Amino acid sequence: MGKTPVVLDGKTILVTGSPGFIGAWLVIRLLKELNGGAVVSFDSMNDYYEVSLKQWRLKQIEEAASHSPVRHVFIRGNLADRAIVRQTFETYRPGVVVNLAAQAGVRYSIDHPDAYIESNIIGFYNILEACRRYPVEHLVYASSSSVYGGNKKVPFSTEDMVDHPVSLYAATKKSDELLAHSYAKLYNIPSTALRLFTVYGPAGRPDMFYYSATKRLAAGEKIQIFNYGDCMRDFTYIDDIVEGIVRVMKGAPEKGVGEDGLPLPPYAVYNIGGGQPENLLDFVSTLQEELVRAGILPEDYDFEAHRELVGMQPGDVPVTCADSKGLEDDYGFRPGIDIHEGLRRFAQWYKAYYG
Repeated sequence: MGKTPVVLDGKTILVTGSPGFIGAWLVIRLLKELNGGAVVSFDSMNDYYEVSLKQWRLKQIEEAASHSPVRHVFIRGNLADRAIVRQTFETYRPGVVVNLAAQAGVRYSIDHPDAYIESNIIGFYNILEACRRYPVEHLVYASSSSVYGGNKKVPFSTEDMVDHPVSLYAATKKSDELLAHSYAKLYNIPSTALRLFTVYGPAGRPDMFYYSATKRLAAGEKIQIFNYGDCMRDFTYIDDIVEGIVRVMKGAPEKGVGEDGLPLPPYAVYNIGGGQPENLLDFVSTLQEELVRAGILPEDYDFEAHRELVGMQPGDVPVTCADSKGLEDDYGFRPGIDIHEGLRRFAQWYKAYYG
């Protein structure tokens, strides 16, 4: 699909889900690289995980903003609150919107379904309605590799069928793609979905495996390794994710008119993942080595005594692997930071943050 160039300098960019994990690092990147305009951060700061970590990320954003020619505004609000979403669009009139706000977590969705309907369905609907009433150049939003469900064909391609989600979280993300497609068709809103693959890195989400495992190991506790270690994950380092998002922001799907005289939906979907899945046991070994290197674990740490192999959890899948050819063809980028470098950076950050 052809792309319409989008100049970010001088624009107002709305990033929802900042100061969440991906949102925070994206905003910091924009504040450091752009020469003008404004970045509006929007987040509810809910307590799904420790709010202190979100506050730390917000401080990093404010520090970056203090040295940037770009204006930064933080709005605390819930995307499910239509009034505050509309007020934000009315006040700031963003040219580009990056929707990263969502209730994340596959396993959490089993016991807390309401949170997913509120944030991922109603919240995203409010974003679409606002983009309809206050037209934007490009809406970029986070989908997830979870939409591929139990697909046996690997690597996962955006051409694959994704009609059999195995978790409510995945179902809400697929629903977002369908909603965005319909709004792109009906209202000519240029929209791009990004299916993100197992994002990790400094200041990440504490509910993610690598982070929670580090906490447990540092406390001398055992970690559980699911499916008896027979899992493959396409781990994608945060800097690669942010690079992919920034590149996509700068190229919106072209608008066009079909044979019926109606708009062709300016809509696209991309995977962002390295396409080199890691065995979970190898990933854990690398994590433990980097935790020793960073001084979080002692040199004589007994790895085997702190591992417990257990069965698969509901909603989980044995393999994820991204086919990112579309991203490479259209934007000239493929993630390339390996787990040794990525986990080393994470371990160094963890040591500094928790002391």
